[in-house]
Amino acid sequence: MDFNQIYTYLSDHKDVAIPILFAVIFITVAFAAYYFSSKQKVKRILSKLPEKRISSLKTNEFSRITGKALHVKEPLIAPFSKRKCVFYVLKIEQEKGGKNKSWETLAKDEKVQEFFIEKNTDFVIVRPTQNPKNYLSHLVVDKNINSGTFNNPTKEFNQLLKKYNIESTGLFNLNKTLKCTEAIIEIGEQITVAGIAKFKSLKEPIEGYNYSKIAELESSKTQKLIITDLPNIKSKKRL
Repeated sequence: MDFNQIYTYLSDHKDVAIPILFAVIFITVAFAAYYFSSKQKVKRILSKLPEKRISSLKTNEFSRITGKALHVKEPLIAPFSKRKCVFYVLKIEQEKGGKNKSWETLAKDEKVQEFFIEKNTDFVIVRPTQNPKNYLSHLVVDKNINSGTFNNPTKEFNQLLKKYNIESTGLFNLNKTLKCTEAIIEIGEQITVAGIAKFKSLKEPIEGYNYSKIAELESSKTQKLIITDLPNIKSKKRL
């Protein structure tokens, strides 16, 4: 059956054509949302790169390293869990009613600082920036908090809401349906980063590191840093 035959059939069967059209649109939108999500983009890029040892990095080569995240300076403190970290993303959303329920973002707080990756006593430094943003990331959600009509927010959740100037109740003093997610890269957590390898002179000594230069993973105008704590991302390439 060619296109003209399909068009003729659908024109003669509009009662079937309209549901099919909506189904096709829904599937297309859902697939696009999945395919272009940060998680899938990060996985696609990393799967094309072999995992390298820090000692085998080559200048100007786009490389992938997996190791422990360590802080360069005083660590960040995650807003809800209060854990020490080098990167956190917190989002608070409210469910909106109506025929088609959806979630509205009330607050999003994302902070990242420079950090080391350590593997087998070798170090590489990563310097993400938020303005301009030089990285693409996906962090696994560590904490989920919610409240609703019959689910009062905890004391800790209320404190968090106050920090971001969000009221936990609405009309008739009923609890709003709220949810909060927190994702972090904790100190010592195993992570994967990809960037363009450079070698820089070390201004201050690193405990346990006896060299005067250190590898750095950088971004460029055409290639952002890739940062994730997703586990077990398989590489399609071998060294």
